[in-house]
Amino acid sequence: MNKPFISLCPEITRANALTLMDWLEDECVTRHLSDSRHVSRFIEQVIGRVQLPILTHLFNQGGRFFMAYDRHDVPVGFVRLVKTGPDCEMVLVIGNRDNWGRKLGASAIREGMKLAFFDMRAEKLIAKIHPDNARSLKAFLHCGFLLDSETPTLKSFSVTSERYLRLLREGAVGVPTDIYITEIDKARLRSLLSLELGEAVVELEHEIERAIVVDPQQVARDVVTMNSRALLQLDNEEVEVALVYPEDADGSAEKLSVCSAIGTAILGYKEGDAFDWRIPERTCHIRIEKVLYQPEAAGDFHL
Repeated sequence: MNKPFISLCPEITRANALTLMDWLEDECVTRHLSDSRHVSRFIEQVIGRVQLPILTHLFNQGGRFFMAYDRHDVPVGFVRLVKTGPDCEMVLVIGNRDNWGRKLGASAIREGMKLAFFDMRAEKLIAKIHPDNARSLKAFLHCGFLLDSETPTLKSFSVTSERYLRLLREGAVGVPTDIYITEIDKARLRSLLSLELGEAVVELEHEIERAIVVDPQQVARDVVTMNSRALLQLDNEEVEVALVYPEDADGSAEKLSVCSAIGTAILGYKEGDAFDWRIPERTCHIRIEKVLYQPEAAGDFHL
């Protein structure tokens, strides 16, 4: 798997804070980060006075802070989202210089956009970047941001929720693999979103919005639709699952809720597709080995 992969995790541990301090001691990392000195002092003070293993609540003062992990669950940077009124501002840092040039920044931006628009419900996402920060400029432009204004020391970019959704539906935000959803499943799942809460629902809404919508009678037979049964490879384990609505789930793989991490992950993918997905506490590699039963292929359109 050579495609860049980033997951954003809201839990900030004491070990994370120490890693952040190491990053912020590197002048190449902090050169274009306007509040680096303030952030570094804040982290140092937190570590000195708070003897707790989890520091999430402290880092979320005035905004939301996320550690960025790669597919090996190694922290590689952070994203901070600060909401002011309807707008949200993103600050992004890839902390270790060894990771620069791997396109992890663009992947982190896409994850931040997902949270800003689907979780925090921002109307506009803003990024303020130093003109000499060529990597960041390129990454934000690649993700659909447009230049709003500039001075000799700062360029301000933004993307609206309307533009983001359009780019997402057009497949222009950089999500690598197409997924498919039937018109009926999309309507049912949209109704479900208003009743469910949690991180999985953010992921589910994102997947629904980016999916290619197809007629139930024309969906390919090897696509995982609602109430399908499929054989998966989860890391090194082979598992047979049935993808169902939350009210039909029983907590087992035999009836796996679409709102669960794996349930959301497999929706719309087809046989042979393989990808990484963040499940609670780790990243999992998923491969759709075979679709064993699909309601549409069997003519069971009532399911």
